[in-house]
Amino acid sequence: MPGFLLHQGATVLCLHAGQAQPAAPFLRVKVSSQAIVTQPTIYNIAGCTLPPPPAANGPCVTAQFITAATRVRAGGIPVLLQDSKALCVPTGTGVNIVVTQIRVKGV
Repeated sequence: MPGFLLHQGATVLCLHAGQAQPAAPFLRVKVSSQAIVTQPTIYNIAGCTLPPPPAANGPCVTAQFITAATRVRAGGIPVLLQDSKALCVPTGTGVNIVVTQIRVKGV
């Protein structure tokens, strides 16, 4: 099922409400005047509320996407979609993609 492409200005949160930002968006392709994001890009997370050990195993520091588009690529690399899945380090939890651009879809 098609999903909207993730771009640099998308709102991505760890499951504990930390704000995630792409470390290196793909600057050569833009949607809504903002660079898109490809699968190998690491997301840096700030403001995660999960407590550190021994109370929990947080806070989330980075996130790495494990799924991406199967048919859409930029520079030969799969692009991230609104329904792509990620894992946060060190917690192993996912992310919520709350807001993204709504003009370009991919599969």
